[in-house]
Amino acid sequence: MRIAILTVSDRSYRGERADKSGPALVEAVLAQGWHVAATQILPDEQAQVSVQLAAWADAGEVDVILTNGGTGFSPRDVTPEATAAVIERPAPGLAEAMRLASLQITPHAMLSRAMAGIRGRTLIVNLPGSPRGAVENLMVITPVLAHAVALLRDDPEAEAGHRAPAKS
Repeated sequence: MRIAILTVSDRSYRGERADKSGPALVEAVLAQGWHVAATQILPDEQAQVSVQLAAWADAGEVDVILTNGGTGFSPRDVTPEATAAVIERPAPGLAEAMRLASLQITPHAMLSRAMAGIRGRTLIVNLPGSPRGAVENLMVITPVLAHAVALLRDDPEAEAGHRAPAKS
């Protein structure tokens, strides 16, 4: 699976704070045996984020785009709006699952506005800005990502993955 990681942070973009979430996600992605095709840091500017998401998705060189940051209540948090502007089909179950799992850890999960959706054959998923939150949320959806990508690729074998293996 080919993954792109986009960190959305004014301070990291300006070099005022090191990006720790992007590298944490790179490590988590590589641990799954997946390929990190691209990484980038952008400021909390909706137009810039939308342009980058669309460019990566439309190039056809990545299967999944993971964003981190910009999903909260701050006036500068615009990652969900940037994502909504470029997706063609929403994938709400992924964000719902991440929020549900995060609620077991912190009530602040209710403040997440993260979303997920599809553009062409690319899945875009918003993750929290903290390294721990980003990786924890990625781990929630990791069990279904390969299947999601197979479905987006229209892989004839993808339908076989709809049922969990029978327990012995």
